Amino acid sequence: MAKYFDVHPENPQPRTIAQVAQSLRDDALIVYPTDSCFALGCRTGSKDGVDRIRAIRQLDDRHHFTLVCRDFAQLGQYAQIDNDVFRSVKAATPGQYTFILPATREVPRKLAHPKKRTVGVRIPEHPVVRALLEELEEPLLSSTLLLPGDEEPMTMGWEIKERLDHVVDAVLDSGECGTTPTTVVDFSEGVPEIVRRGAGDPTPFE
Repeated sequence: MAKYFDVHPENPQPRTIAQVAQSLRDDALIVYPTDSCFALGCRTGSKDGVDRIRAIRQLDDRHHFTLVCRDFAQLGQYAQIDNDVFRSVKAATPGQYTFILPATREVPRKLAHPKKRTVGVRIPEHPVVRALLEELEEPLLSSTLLLPGDEEPMTMGWEIKERLDHVVDAVLDSGECGTTPTTVVDFSEGVPEIVRRGAGDPTPFE
């Protein structure tokens, strides 16, 4: 049965955030809010978490997971980013974007794209996930919470708790989330290619 945490959307309770972070260190799979949609998240090194996300969303091995990072220092551990790309990404960060970049050796082989050796990374703006990343001190391995057969992600924490009660360990709810996933921009070749138009304004990358 999933634990349910109701947190303030702008000033999340530190004790609750610490409790959720500890559950992640103990290999939990959680649902948490972002500045785009609710997402599934676990520790980067959690094989069980990755397997459970794949099972919940019915994903194959080609799915690109996202590493949700606290800041550029953390992002730089997992993605290679040159000065020109850095300036473009920094201008849109934090925000509703996912960037595909060449992966560093820190990225577990299972998480990087099998042929390109790329990784999806983002720095979100939502206060709750930012507080969680600060407490956790490592990225979250993440995937949008879009269930098989659903046309849009769920927006209400209580509904997520009801539907996923026996397949996730915790639901972190700070109010209604959006239904539009991030805009995805591929910088793996050094120039921007918009892979998915979503919540972030794609204009700066066109």
